Amino acid sequence: MKMDIIQKLAAEFKIKTTQVEHTVGLIDEGNTIPFIARYRKEVTGGLTDVVLRDLDERLKYLRNLEERKEEVIRLIEEQGKLTEDLKEEIQKAEVLQRVEDLYKPFKQKKATRASKAKERGLEPLAMIMFAQLKTEGEPLDEALAFVDPEKEVNSPEEALQGAMDIIAEMIADDPEITKDIREKTYSSGVICTEAADPEEKTVYDMYYDRQEAISKIPNHRVLAINRGEKEKKLKVKITVNSEDMHGIIAKSVIKNEKSIFFALLQETIADAYKRLMAPSIEREMRNILTERAEAEAVKIFAKNTESLLMVPPVKGKKVISIDPGYRTGCKVAALDETGKLKAYTTIYPTQPKNDVAGACAVLKKMVEKYHTDIIVIGNGTASRETEEVVAGFISDNGYDIQYTIVNEAGASVYSASKLAAEEYPDLDVTTRGAMSLGRRLQDPLAELVKIDPKSIGVGQYQHDINQKLLEGALSNVVEDCVNRVGVDLNTASPSLLSYIAGINMGIAKNIVAYREENGKFTDRKQLMKVPKLGEKAFKQCAGFLRIADGDNPLDATSVHPESYGAAQAMMEKLGVDSQVIRKGGDKSIEDKIKTAYSAKNLKQSVSMMADELGVGEITLADIVEEMKKPARDPREDAPPVVFRNDVKSFEDLKIDMELTGTVRNVVDFGAFVDIGVKNDGLVHISQMSDKYIKHPMDVVSVGDTVKVKIISIDPEKMKVGLTMKL
Repeated sequence: MKMDIIQKLAAEFKIKTTQVEHTVGLIDEGNTIPFIARYRKEVTGGLTDVVLRDLDERLKYLRNLEERKEEVIRLIEEQGKLTEDLKEEIQKAEVLQRVEDLYKPFKQKKATRASKAKERGLEPLAMIMFAQLKTEGEPLDEALAFVDPEKEVNSPEEALQGAMDIIAEMIADDPEITKDIREKTYSSGVICTEAADPEEKTVYDMYYDRQEAISKIPNHRVLAINRGEKEKKLKVKITVNSEDMHGIIAKSVIKNEKSIFFALLQETIADAYKRLMAPSIEREMRNILTERAEAEAVKIFAKNTESLLMVPPVKGKKVISIDPGYRTGCKVAALDETGKLKAYTTIYPTQPKNDVAGACAVLKKMVEKYHTDIIVIGNGTASRETEEVVAGFISDNGYDIQYTIVNEAGASVYSASKLAAEEYPDLDVTTRGAMSLGRRLQDPLAELVKIDPKSIGVGQYQHDINQKLLEGALSNVVEDCVNRVGVDLNTASPSLLSYIAGINMGIAKNIVAYREENGKFTDRKQLMKVPKLGEKAFKQCAGFLRIADGDNPLDATSVHPESYGAAQAMMEKLGVDSQVIRKGGDKSIEDKIKTAYSAKNLKQSVSMMADELGVGEITLADIVEEMKKPARDPREDAPPVVFRNDVKSFEDLKIDMELTGTVRNVVDFGAFVDIGVKNDGLVHISQMSDKYIKHPMDVVSVGDTVKVKIISIDPEKMKVGLTMKL
């Protein structure tokens, strides 16, 4: 009775069985998720990259579950202990935990009190006790027959203790009892925290004497407790009503209260729970909470990272970027509109030198020489002091220049990396950092892919959670974002290319090497000449790699080469010149299709045309969209970058002041908003809406522009409380 994985996935995802079958087939053929999501919509029924990722992950879990079931059945069968009922129970299991529970009694253990008692010949006594048939006599009299000094059983008391140890292990190994105890612990258990040193002041003050239900504790508090425990600032334990647990076990174990072994069995139940079950169940509960919290934290981190990566690029602007600092000064880089470095220097407008006049003189020369449009300032150390200088500089000179603050998380990681050294071997680390900040404004996605996603820093507790889980999720997010946007084949860096479907870093470097040796790509087909980029990789990557001014106008779009025939046939049928793609597309193409087929509506017209051209309706609809607006950038839908030309100090803030800010980070309990002062303000989840919201992400994303009002100011901690309920 093997699990039908296809049926199960269809039920869980509420999609058709055929959709699952076809999707699993595509995954098994080695197709990438971005390729399936974009170019196999007909086959999957239009499943999104998000659904496909979840389905792929669940598919792996269920297949792993089936493999483990087969392995466990084999291992028990080899011991000659497999019954039909047990086999059926294992095959019915829907989670790995259940399979392991069923396997536990048959698992080879290290020497235990129970195994030693069995070696001393006490198992038959344990079975007599467990059967509970005897209602007359004394337990010690029954145990007398098992006294054997040669087997180190020197008294009836020792015999009874050994038998009780065997029964205690039987109880602890029973899968049904374990399941009931686990469920009861989760539903009624309490996680208790206390200070390791009550006199010490730490950030964990709120957990110094706290109890919270296991079933209700929020994920961010689980991670905070874990961190406090790891740093040896907190002691953590789980408490339950042990009498309740004894009662649950007794229901399965006690069959006859008149048995002469009744009192001993009750003692055994208490021992089984306290010594064998409670410690492992407590570990399990902590693991369950941690896994749940980590999964949620990874999801938040991934969503925030996606929002950051999809911030719209600020194209065609000349930029001066400043990486602020104190003693070592502020590193300054001037970039042209393509991100090329034109000049770099260091200014010292902050402590200890406070050379504001000198800094402004340097900036004046650079602005006028390189015709700067925007000044970018990193949000790290000395950011606000530098911002004050820049705002004053713009105002004093009457320049029509704006400035913006850029999140510099990970910039130092990138600037000191091997990749940065390869890209800019002649520049020092700090100059690379300043240049990277400017490029983050000009094209966030292209710049941020050079950094380990963990270092972008827009999650919660990212350094405490399962790093493998985090890396996998973030890598998927970056891959989905890069492929959603597409890249210019003739300008993309190896880092950017390596995230394209079907391309690894080795092939990415080969593409760049081919480009440098042979000049610009003029046709997507030339990719087949790149070493190690075969037919399979070409199929996966071709649609995501764009050539702006190539031989074939379709190479500049997201139309896949496999659909060029259909696209060209469509244009011929409608009398549309392919060169229209180079001129920004044909906005009237849908009207032309309706006219050509005289149908009631566009959908019917597209359906008729798809039949005629021998192509899927969804594919044709995508081609039509590309003809309307070729290579449309999905980042255009995101909120624009907020530019400033003023600055506020913390002292300027007042209760009830209304401000416009940018969301910098979203966490379980709220969102941090840059309102133009040194520290970001916090909008608590309770201050986001008058309606109930489950999570802050239901309301805001990183990069959003929001209107807020100040509701609290803590000058000592430099904290600002905000509300979005205006």
